[in-house]
Amino acid sequence: MINDKLKPSLVSRFPELVDLLASVETVHSASLHLSSAAQSTHTTREVSKDECKGAKDPVVVYRDGPFHFVPATLSQPLRIEFGKADREFGLSCIVESMRGGKGPAYADPNSIALYKYAARVARSDANVMITGETGTGKEGMANFIHENSERANKPFVTVNCAAITESMIESILFGHKKGAFTGAYNSAVGLFKEADGGTIFLDEITEMPLESQSKLLRVLQEGEILPVGASRHEKVDVRVICAANRDFAEEVGAGRFREDLYWRLNVMPVDLLPLADRPADIVAIAAFMMIAFQKRSARFIPLSRCCVERLKEHKWPGNVRELSNVLQRALVMCDGDRISADDLVFSAARLTTKPKQDDVSANHSSRFLRGRDLNSISKNVEYEAINQTLEKTNGNRRDAAKELGISERTLRYRMADMRACSMERI
Repeated sequence: MINDKLKPSLVSRFPELVDLLASVETVHSASLHLSSAAQSTHTTREVSKDECKGAKDPVVVYRDGPFHFVPATLSQPLRIEFGKADREFGLSCIVESMRGGKGPAYADPNSIALYKYAARVARSDANVMITGETGTGKEGMANFIHENSERANKPFVTVNCAAITESMIESILFGHKKGAFTGAYNSAVGLFKEADGGTIFLDEITEMPLESQSKLLRVLQEGEILPVGASRHEKVDVRVICAANRDFAEEVGAGRFREDLYWRLNVMPVDLLPLADRPADIVAIAAFMMIAFQKRSARFIPLSRCCVERLKEHKWPGNVRELSNVLQRALVMCDGDRISADDLVFSAARLTTKPKQDDVSANHSSRFLRGRDLNSISKNVEYEAINQTLEKTNGNRRDAAKELGISERTLRYRMADMRACSMERI
């Protein structure tokens, strides 16, 4: 329950509050009873004491002057005081407080429509493919779909495929039997088995090796896994949600991602817009973050009107992660009773979405290792081949890996070894 009943006086003073709360209620499947001015009917349900926290009718003092914010407790409702200049941020604080920090924060019409769509997707059991720039909230969307599904009381397991080494990914995902490989002293249950009955979120799935992709395809087709070293398949009931910030069509076209797996995963696509394209979300997310960052503070430092406008004007190349960094930075640097536009410090660096270009010197020595033993000689040959290929591709690791016939992840490991060897010679 977000709120039991909003006073008609509150609705009449802040009519936009009805739309904000109604959109939150609809998407989060909560019970919200607005006054007759809202012209909507909702069902009620019993809630726990924790859910009731912040659910009482807020005390709003609308007047010019300092911004005051006192969070709700089990015995006292939210109390907030603000004037016309702080209206937008103040209303966002009311909504986020009543929402209780559950689920994603949003207010933009595009996001409202997207989360309504995601709520419908959640009620099905179809696989989901989430796309969007880094930092747009793909894991948050995956968690939202899980929490609004019939699997909500079952495990939600998150896997960052890019963080798992190529040699271990199958063991971690599907498990292994004792003695299946060197160091496998005991059997282990994989993450798919851990998620049985629930949802598994495969983030950065385009980093998964092709061989592992074929085994994932079988999981989707047959609903069963084969642990490393096992001779029998094991049944699993798992909903798969995947995400990546790379272009799936481009990865499929380049042969780095299986086309049949792509179509198996892309049943219900969810595309997250960059933060700059949904300005109303910026204020909602900022209000949520400011409340979260200051929940243990003796006094609440709000965002000034000029600060809110400056946040809405920024391009946000780092999306929500960058917004979080900027707000935390501003809280540390602020000396006054509110954060102004001058307190905002944005990162100067502009990052590109193009593949990383590695600097390669044409005069770089091919002798990475000093030894003349067979191992050192073979590594010198390998490193020289990598170096020449990087020169040929102008430092483009993706193209170099393709020409060398290895994965981009393997190339990164080899390059790290090369740098380490070069440092040893200094």
